[in-house]
Amino acid sequence: MIPYSRQSINDDDINEVIKVLKSDFITQGPIVQKFAKTICTYTSSNYSVLTNSATSALHIACLSLGLGKGDILWTSPNSYVASANVGLLCNAEIDFVDIDPFNYNICIHALSDKLKNAEKYGKLPKIVMPVHFAGQSCDMKAIKKLSKKYGFKIIEDASHAIGGSYNDTKIGSCRFSDITVFSFHPVKIITTAEGGCATTNNTEIFENLKLFSSHGVTRDPKKMVIKTDEPWIYDQISIGLNYRMSDLNAALGLSQILKIDKFITKRHEIARNYSKQLKAIDLLLPKQEDYSLSAFHLFPIQVKNRKKVFNLLHQNNIKVNVHYRPIYTQPFWQKKGFKYGMCPNAEYYYSRAISLPMFYDLNDEMQNKVIEVLKKSCL
Repeated sequence: MIPYSRQSINDDDINEVIKVLKSDFITQGPIVQKFAKTICTYTSSNYSVLTNSATSALHIACLSLGLGKGDILWTSPNSYVASANVGLLCNAEIDFVDIDPFNYNICIHALSDKLKNAEKYGKLPKIVMPVHFAGQSCDMKAIKKLSKKYGFKIIEDASHAIGGSYNDTKIGSCRFSDITVFSFHPVKIITTAEGGCATTNNTEIFENLKLFSSHGVTRDPKKMVIKTDEPWIYDQISIGLNYRMSDLNAALGLSQILKIDKFITKRHEIARNYSKQLKAIDLLLPKQEDYSLSAFHLFPIQVKNRKKVFNLLHQNNIKVNVHYRPIYTQPFWQKKGFKYGMCPNAEYYYSRAISLPMFYDLNDEMQNKVIEVLKKSCL
């Protein structure tokens, strides 16, 4: 069986986890901080907070920017439902911006037009959350320019994109955003089994992220309301949740990130071979923008008869997937009043989309089989 994605774990990874299991701390220990600092170094960001999932990281990112009742969050419909759900968890309103028909990220023209219209009616978003779909960065410089004009904050949902770059700067640097969020789910570039991360360059945001991820509790004397010499005392100074990453998960991540450039290089080799072998077939390959170096979490194509192609690949034990059904077409969002047709590019892309197998251990034999079956299915 050839999956669309899977983790790559070796003995080095396993041994690092075993070391933590034999140590004094399997959670709330030194490995979490070591992994967080390594992410900062890799992305050239000032701060990093590790969480138990990317969804948790997105949630505390929204909370840290003050998203709440009466506020509005805009995101891409071409994403997993978590990108929108976290806004609802903050009691905010949600809306969606259509995608570019070729790179599948938020369309800058659609965003600009929607902002102009929203300004007229006093409905500007507090936060815009661009999603770096498949590992390719959105045009962050253009989005940042719009944020300065219209006053919104930016959270990069880079769940697909650790290891990628924008204008020769690693995604996660937060050069054009307030916060960037990564996912370490097993199907992503690197894994912690389950886990996520939020990076930022802003000290106040960093302190908020830490508080919201750990019950709103602090032992920092500078922040504590109760001034005491009793060393066991802690203060809860805000609402918070238990979104922390354990040292077990962090140990796996710390081992994995040492191999990230190797992982990205292999993904690019796979992508180049797909592009070369499939260019003569009646399908649409993903466009790669000059400003972006994709992490290639996914290799999405568009085909005319998606059901036929999908079924034939699965019949040959090639477990391709589809990313994504537009969020607002889900029953939950339909009940909230969202209608089909609001983001036609996202709906058209979804109707033809298939994600081909893309992972570090995909060998030539596996990829050749995918290409062979795909060629037959597109006849």
